[in-house]
Amino acid sequence: MGETRRLTIMFYRFIRSVLFRFPTESVHYFSMNCLRAACSIGPLRKLIGNRFTPKGPAVDFLNLQFRNPVGLGAGFDKNARYLRELKALGFGFVEIGTVTPVAQEGNPKPRLFRLPEDQALINRMGFNNDGATTIAARLEKWRAYETAAGETPLIIGGNIGKNKVTPNEEAWKDYDSCFRELHPYVDYFVVNVSSPNTPGLRELQEKASLGKILRHLQMINNGKAQAKPILLKIAPDLTPEQIDDVVDLALEIKLDGLVATNTTISREGLSEASAETAKEAGGLSGRPVKERSTAVLQHIFNRTKGELPVIASGGIFTAADAREKLATGAQLVQVWTGFIYEGPSIVKKICREQLFTTAS
Repeated sequence: MGETRRLTIMFYRFIRSVLFRFPTESVHYFSMNCLRAACSIGPLRKLIGNRFTPKGPAVDFLNLQFRNPVGLGAGFDKNARYLRELKALGFGFVEIGTVTPVAQEGNPKPRLFRLPEDQALINRMGFNNDGATTIAARLEKWRAYETAAGETPLIIGGNIGKNKVTPNEEAWKDYDSCFRELHPYVDYFVVNVSSPNTPGLRELQEKASLGKILRHLQMINNGKAQAKPILLKIAPDLTPEQIDDVVDLALEIKLDGLVATNTTISREGLSEASAETAKEAGGLSGRPVKERSTAVLQHIFNRTKGELPVIASGGIFTAADAREKLATGAQLVQVWTGFIYEGPSIVKKICREQLFTTAS
């Protein structure tokens, strides 16, 4: 390990130890706003980009070219406020959202909790976001900025969901609204019916309800001058039979792919040190989800013989973690909790080993 790299790791661990003394959600916005201030200074933004952006490898996936295969999962930049900063940190793609048609506050605070002994988080955010219209306008400005600056576009995914007050029988209308608003500005879509933090949402993973939503979106998409890939994000808590239903539907309607997986409601395998925090309601992410997420990925690969593209998410912290997901059938990976614990160099560290030369 080079001296500069070693000092960077030590410095981040010190900074993290200080930040972890403060409320989780507040620290998230404080940190990103500090990064935004730094990136508002051109030479400093270039310095950050040079330090943290890997040289590749580029990946062609879903007829899109990703500058590298490591993306940031949905829920980190819900409102597309930090795209310039995340691009400077080297992410190959960023998934915004979850976006709902109408802005909503989400669940009462506190709603984001650390389990440092297990390198995990629990969140019950509840789809807090600025609403599809506002976020679409922000994305339009971002695309104009990229064009004016002559920059290579950052691949952006739009993760879409339903408002809390929308009954499940009318959920398809919310997905319709978000899809139409964001379509001109995102490169692909992820339909989120797997968050545990919106009451009743996971019921939409049942085949009949899910089919209604996805078929409707496919119909709209096919009527566009340029169709955008549509993927479905699934929970790690599905039974093998439920996963089979999802896979069969995806193949039947020619869905572009899956994201495996979302957070889990299980608390299995957590350390005694996390026992009190583990009582908090919400979805668990990070190290404890890794094994189950990979098992779901393996099931999908076996069921489809690798015919259904998958973006892997869940418990990815290191190059070895990413290699495991790729070997199990994923084409791209997403980090979130690993980003919090490993720091801003996570993308470069994963890509340094050139793990993805066989991805397509």
